[in-house]
Formats: sequence, structure tokens, C-alpha cells
Amino acid sequence: MLVSILKSKIHRAVVTDTFLNYEGSCAIDEILLDKANISEYEMLHVYNLNNGKRFTTYAIKAKKNSGAVTLNGAAAHLAKKDDLIIICTYGQIEIKNVKKIPPTLVYLEKNTNKISHIKNQIPIQC
Repeated sequence: MLVSILKSKIHRAVVTDTFLNYEGSCAIDEILLDKANISEYEMLHVYNLNNGKRFTTYAIKAKKNSGAVTLNGAAAHLAKKDDLIIICTYGQIEIKNVKKIPPTLVYLEKNTNKISHIKNQIPIQC
């Protein structure tokens, strides 16, 4: 049996800009994409911490070391500059492999798009 499982997460990214009149997507600094194991054109699930909106789009590369995380096209209506978002990807794997393939979790410094640390496990919640 296949199950959908968290593959990658960029936690608390800051939206650096929005561009309504652009082909829909989410541009993410190439370094963040690489460290989070997110491929260009991969489907993204985006969760806006400021307004609670959740949506899907796809990843495109932004300039390396730019710190850019921009929402383009229709997604530009769902967040504004300086909103905090969580970006996730999911993959389908055999249920027997769930514990063998951990997610890549990229945590960012407060109010920046600079990497604080990377983990592969979320602590048990209370």
C-alpha cells in the first residue's frame, strides 16, 4: 500500500514579494530548494501563518543566495509581502518504508530566509 508522507518542509519562510501578473508559481532561493530537497516544478503545499490560507502551487528557482520567496500569479492573492509561510512537499511511498525515509525539515532564522538548522524529525508534541 502507498501512503502520502511529508517529504520536505521549509518552516516559517518570509514572503519577500508577490507578483500577480506572472505565471503562477512560488520562486524560492535555489539554496533553500537544494537544502530542503525540493525539485524545480515540484508541487508545493503552502500554509500562510498570517491569514490561515492553504494552497498548492509549484516551485521555481530564485537567484542563489537571494533569500527570495515570492508568490506569483493567483497565489499572489493568498499572501502579502512579509507574511510567514510554511512550504511542504509530500511523496508517496510504500507503507513499510515510512520509518526508513525521513523528511528534510529546514528551519529558518526568525523573520529571515536564512537557514537556522536542518532536521529530519519533528519532536513529539504534548
